[in-house]
Amino acid sequence: MRPISNWQRLIGPLVGFISVGFLLTTLWRHGHQVLELAPDQQGWALLLFGVAATVAAQWFNGLAWWALLNWLRSPLPLIEVLLLFMRTNIYKYLPGGIWHQAGRLRWLKQRGVGARRALLAVLLDPLLMLLAALCLLPLGGLQGGLGLLSPFALLLLRPRWLNPLLERLLLSKRALLNLSGEVESDELKQDQALLSSPWAALLLQFPFLLLRFGGFACCIVCFSSINSLGIGLWLAAFALAWLVGLVVPGAPGGIGVFELVLLARLHGSLPEAELLAVVISYRLISVVAELLTAAAAQLDQPIAIRSQ
Repeated sequence: MRPISNWQRLIGPLVGFISVGFLLTTLWRHGHQVLELAPDQQGWALLLFGVAATVAAQWFNGLAWWALLNWLRSPLPLIEVLLLFMRTNIYKYLPGGIWHQAGRLRWLKQRGVGARRALLAVLLDPLLMLLAALCLLPLGGLQGGLGLLSPFALLLLRPRWLNPLLERLLLSKRALLNLSGEVESDELKQDQALLSSPWAALLLQFPFLLLRFGGFACCIVCFSSINSLGIGLWLAAFALAWLVGLVVPGAPGGIGVFELVLLARLHGSLPEAELLAVVISYRLISVVAELLTAAAAQLDQPIAIRSQ
């Protein structure tokens, strides 16, 4: 396996710096108009509802991960998996962007899950989120052919294509997650061929994304209007920005990348101050929701341990 070059180590922080810098520059230019859009009492209620929807989304994401573990023949108690998923989710905002995966990987190994299956569990989760987001793109129309072609990404879940893809992911991530050598034993290689597709885990990603969009929609209603573009185009633009923020290396948690893609996708479709208010408020409620779920999971952990 080739070592990670210096430019590969630098590209993530560079993309994040450029994205955040562009967002701050745009905010500086339109800051006065954004401040004029301060929410009223009804607006604050909408934002609180958006936080609640985003909190619910995190639980569906954890439930999808539990279903993925069952598909990988590594069943673990649902409550333990959910609490671990919530506690580690906030780690994605740490520099490097891999610490939520590293935390889950370490926990799975402590629970007796083999190195290979543990690594597959943390690598398949974002892949399924990506595929679910691609399936939502057609709701915004053809979009230069993207809306027509994106659902074909589901073909990646066919075992004949999924297995080679996962092998490449395992090779690229094992050193990054400090697993060199552990996934290469003959015993683990016997289990490398997946003979089915994780459809249950994929289906649970759709309520996760739709609830996240529900939180985003609350920000839209608070500062703009759903009818300004139509709910299908809003949802498709959200899905596109979200999946690019997931894939493209940048600032931790996709900060800056998500906002930059959304601003570029909807540029000229509505006043820039309104769009800025929407994306900034959504980022704030996302962070608040993830902090709340992580704190609640941390508090519930001793109770879950005693109940067992």
